[in-house]
Amino acid sequence: MKQIKIIVTLLVSAVIASCQSDFLNPAPTSGVTTGNYFTNAEELETAVINMYDGIQGINSTNNDDNHGVQYEFYLTEMRSDNTRTKSQEGEAAQFESYDVVATNGIVADYYASFYNVIFRANVVLENLGVIQDTDVAASFEGEAKFVRAYAYFNLVRLFGDIPLIDRVISPTETDVQFTRVPKASIYTLIESDLTTAVTALDNTYKTRASKAAAQALLAKVYLTEGKYLPAQNLCEDIISGSGGYDLMDNFYDVFYSERNKEIIFAIGYEQGLSSDSQNFSAEWMNGVGRTSGVNYVTDDAISALNAAGGDRTQYSFRTDPFQMTQTQVAKYFPNGDSGGATGRIFASDPTLAGNDWIVLRYADVLLMHVEAILAGGSDTSNSAALASFQKIRNRAGLTTLVTNITKDDLLLERRVEFAFENQRLFDLLRFGRAEAVFSAFSNTNGYSYSSSDLLLPLPQNEINLSKGVMSQNPGY
Repeated sequence: MKQIKIIVTLLVSAVIASCQSDFLNPAPTSGVTTGNYFTNAEELETAVINMYDGIQGINSTNNDDNHGVQYEFYLTEMRSDNTRTKSQEGEAAQFESYDVVATNGIVADYYASFYNVIFRANVVLENLGVIQDTDVAASFEGEAKFVRAYAYFNLVRLFGDIPLIDRVISPTETDVQFTRVPKASIYTLIESDLTTAVTALDNTYKTRASKAAAQALLAKVYLTEGKYLPAQNLCEDIISGSGGYDLMDNFYDVFYSERNKEIIFAIGYEQGLSSDSQNFSAEWMNGVGRTSGVNYVTDDAISALNAAGGDRTQYSFRTDPFQMTQTQVAKYFPNGDSGGATGRIFASDPTLAGNDWIVLRYADVLLMHVEAILAGGSDTSNSAALASFQKIRNRAGLTTLVTNITKDDLLLERRVEFAFENQRLFDLLRFGRAEAVFSAFSNTNGYSYSSSDLLLPLPQNEINLSKGVMSQNPGY
C-alpha cells in the first residue's frame, strides 16, 4: 500500500493542483498526465488507491489541505443534538449554534475534498480502456462508481442541489462545474453507480469497496428516497449472504479490534505515519490537536445513552479527566484500548492516530432492515424486524423481549448504537424529525436554529468563482 501511495503522490502532484482554484479539473504542472501515465491495470490501480486516499484526507492543520472525512463530524454530529465544542469559540462553534456562514472554511474544505474524490473516481472510469482483463476492469469500475456514489450521497444530503460531474471535465467547462442540478438527478446517478458496484464487486475488502458495502449504501439511499421494499431486499441479502458479517460480541471491540467481522466499509488509517494517520480523534480530546476540544458530548446525548444505551454507554463517552464538567467521545480515543477508563496511555503522538473511520457496519444493516419493514409507518410487530432489532438490543445487554417497535423506538436505538458516528443528522432528516428535534434543542440551549439550517451553505468561494452561475441556498 505504501509503495502504491508513493506512485500516487507523484502522479497527483502532476495532475491535481490546489482545490482553491479548480479541484474538479486542475491544470497539469508537468509532462506526466493521466493521458500518458495509465497504460495497464497496475498503473490504473494507483488511481483506484488514490480515491480512498482522497476520502482519507490529509492529516494536517493546514487550512489549504483537503482533510476529507476527517472534518465530517463538524458538518454532521455537531449540527445535531449529539455534540458541541468545549468553549463555544471559533468557526467550529457555528455548527452547534446553527450560525454557519458561507465563508466557513470547514464547510469549504469538505465540499472541495469530496468533489476532489469525485474527480479521482472519474479519472479511474475514464481510463478503464487500458485494462485487458475484463474482470479487473469491471472490478475497478465497481470501486470507482461506489466511491463516486458515496461522495455524492454525502454532498447531496448536506447541500441539496449540487453540480453533477460524471466525467473528467476540461478547464473551460465552468457551467458544468457550477450549475446546480436537482437532487433527483444526483440520486439517479447514485443509484446507477451503486447498482453497477453491487454486480461488479465481491467481499474481499473492508477498506476498499465491496459488494456488501455497495448493497448497504444503496439500501440507505433507497430508505432516504422512501423506496422501502428494495432497501429491505438488499439488507436481507447481506443478512443471509456469505459475507461472514455479524455483530461483535462486545461493543467495545467494534472500535478497537479493527476490520473485524462487523465492519463492512471503513476508511483505513495507520498509526504514526503522517501520510496515513488521522488527527480527528485527537481533536476530540482536551487540549490535544489543533483545537481545545471539539465534538464534546451534549447533555441531551448523555441522557439518551444513560437511559437506553445499556452496555454501549460506558464505551461511548467519558468524563474529561482534566475538566470534570466536560464529557468526551470515547469511541475513537487515539489508538486507545481500554474503553472509557481514565488515566489511559495513548499513542506517543495522538495527532498521528491509526483508528479507522467506520462508514458502514453490520449493526447498521440490521437497523436499516427494521426501518425498511417499518416502511414509514408508526410501528411494526413483523417477526423479521423484531429479530433484527432484538439482536442489537441483546448485544447491548438489553435482553427484555421486544414485541413491537415504534418509529421513535427505532430512532432512539439508532441514536445510542451509532452515537458520534456521524449518523444522527442524517437519521433525523430521513425520519422526518429533524425540524422538530433541532427546534427544541435550539430553544433549550439558546441557539438560533431555523428551517434553512437543514442544508449547509454552498462555499462562498464557489459562488464567487461561478461568476453568477451558482446560486446560494436559502438563508445564507
